[in-house]
Amino acid sequence: MIPAGNYSVGTIIIDKPLSIIGEGFPVFTSEEGEEILTIISDSVHIEGLVLEKVTTSFLVDRAAIRVKESDHFTIKNNKLRDTFFGIYLENSSYGEVSGNEVLGDAKQESSSGNAIHAWYCHDLIITNNEVARHRDGIYFEFVDNSLIKGNDSHDNLRYGLHFMFSNDDEYIDNIFMRNGAGVAVMFSKFINMYSNKFQYNWGNSSYGLLLKEIYDAEIVDNEFEKNTIGIFIEGSTRINYSRNDFVQNGWALKFSGGTLDNRVRENNFISNTFDLSVGFYTESNSFDGNYWSDYNGYDLDKNGVGDVPHRPVKLFNFLINSSPESVVLLRSFFVELLNFAEKISPVFTPAEVMDKEPLMDKIALKKES
Repeated sequence: MIPAGNYSVGTIIIDKPLSIIGEGFPVFTSEEGEEILTIISDSVHIEGLVLEKVTTSFLVDRAAIRVKESDHFTIKNNKLRDTFFGIYLENSSYGEVSGNEVLGDAKQESSSGNAIHAWYCHDLIITNNEVARHRDGIYFEFVDNSLIKGNDSHDNLRYGLHFMFSNDDEYIDNIFMRNGAGVAVMFSKFINMYSNKFQYNWGNSSYGLLLKEIYDAEIVDNEFEKNTIGIFIEGSTRINYSRNDFVQNGWALKFSGGTLDNRVRENNFISNTFDLSVGFYTESNSFDGNYWSDYNGYDLDKNGVGDVPHRPVKLFNFLINSSPESVVLLRSFFVELLNFAEKISPVFTPAEVMDKEPLMDKIALKKES
């Protein structure tokens, strides 16, 4: 038990099973900007500490708390301030990181680290943390069978969540807001993302969610609001997008090459500049049974499904992809005429890309408990 107070410390190495619990949030300040806690034992519990002033190094990934080749650890209800890396998990598993505040002061990507960084781990539980003002809020590389739930990742320079080569993971009920490029999910399979919020990720190369080389994933009950691109999909196969809200994004869904067997069904597309962009067409992707706010069809038999198909790819989307400077014409009456004419008789846009069962009413999302 550590009583309240201010402690100037060097690097503390924990090499035996131990619980370190702060009373009244004692403050550990790194004497020379070095790592503060280095855990190299199984069964270590760290709770109720304030850790601060771990400085940037271009040679070593210093962290406020490092767990190295250790299992069955708990890092809970700590406050990390102004640290290079916050919590660094290295080749460690069966651990919990929950209820921590990891708040940095990153100014540029090259001189900043990640708030919660995990490398070569499995069976992690990352819950209810606030991570902000780092390079990446949460970073996973080679991390399997893990859960990220209830975290608030905001105002990070690059990604709110960044993971690669990580399989069989679940991401539930997190908030990713105002991050530099949103969330990036790459080179992974068997991923489930439920009830997350992707909001206010704006910029020339920004998106709510980037999917690159993803296989067999579920993207369900998420909210994509006011992002440059809601979801950008490249080289991803067998993805199910269901019951998601796409609201006031630049592009709601933007498909690039190599996207096969994707199913987009029972989603709400509301007031986006462009609901759908497809760089090519393949019959293996389906877009039926969604609600589109700009659908102008009718439902004579009152079964809740429009009687005429909806074509969500606009001609102007095709033009702006080939000539970005044409964006200045976005709200012009001339562009509206072009879009209408193309909808009636498709010439440049893929005629086969349509919703044959457009819904007349919005779909309610399910909320995770």
